[in-house]
Amino acid sequence: MAASESLVSVGVPVYNGAGRIEGTITSVLAQDHANLELVICDNASTDGTEEICRDWAATDPRVVYHRQPENIGQIPNFTDAIRRARGEFYRWAGDDNWLAPTYVSRCLEVLAADERLLLVTTQQAYACPDGSTRTAAYTGTGYLSGDPVDRFAESLRMLNENPLAMDPLYSLMRRERVMRVERGRVMLREDEIYAARMALAGPWGHVPEILAGREWEAQPQGDIARKLGVPAWQARFATLFQCRELLRALGEVPLTPAQRRRGRALVARMYLRRHGVTAARRGRKLMSTTRLLGSPR
Repeated sequence: MAASESLVSVGVPVYNGAGRIEGTITSVLAQDHANLELVICDNASTDGTEEICRDWAATDPRVVYHRQPENIGQIPNFTDAIRRARGEFYRWAGDDNWLAPTYVSRCLEVLAADERLLLVTTQQAYACPDGSTRTAAYTGTGYLSGDPVDRFAESLRMLNENPLAMDPLYSLMRRERVMRVERGRVMLREDEIYAARMALAGPWGHVPEILAGREWEAQPQGDIARKLGVPAWQARFATLFQCRELLRALGEVPLTPAQRRRGRALVARMYLRRHGVTAARRGRKLMSTTRLLGSPR
């Protein structure tokens, strides 16, 4: 079957999204790609999410609604959505996301042109709390490399230099191949670790057009820890734990000794860079406090 005719599944994990989810559903179902499935995994919402989703499922056969019997956590609910999907291709969408009508068809064109590709990303628009919209263009080629460590390096580079320019978790993927990539344990920065694992798993394509969007807000690590259900103290060691998992990911894929050494050096540099930034920030804060305490009353 040609990619243009393949079943594409969009999974929407949601919890208490009654005020947002209809916009996401509408944009997904408005795709110009006909063979579409929308899988909604409701994480035991306590607002009107269930009623909204059941109404959509009753009126549109493309919509599949599943309600978890209890809240199973954010990441397990994301994982459940892709497991319930049937499509050859798959995309996650949050309950605050939107897709342009040509999103699926444009990404399928890129996937069909290169069988190596694990996924295809697009430029996205990010709606900020102050009402502004941010976006960033990706102009690199590192994700297309046949060398997994080159792709791993590009993943770490974008993560540290321009994280809004490339978001593989919100991309169109080859579902079965992505499901073979370990999602990992629930922890802070798990999404960044998962992105690095996907970079090791295969090349990525990119459509340099704004074809999707979602809300974006910088959040303290402690608040994210509470949402994920992990201990708040992990926020103080998030970089250490992340780098440990990145090293573990490198150890789980077939690499030459030279590639493995290069990958480990990349992780070490990221660790030192992030700790240098943290140390500098704390130093500036200490100097500011010292000046304040030393100023005349």
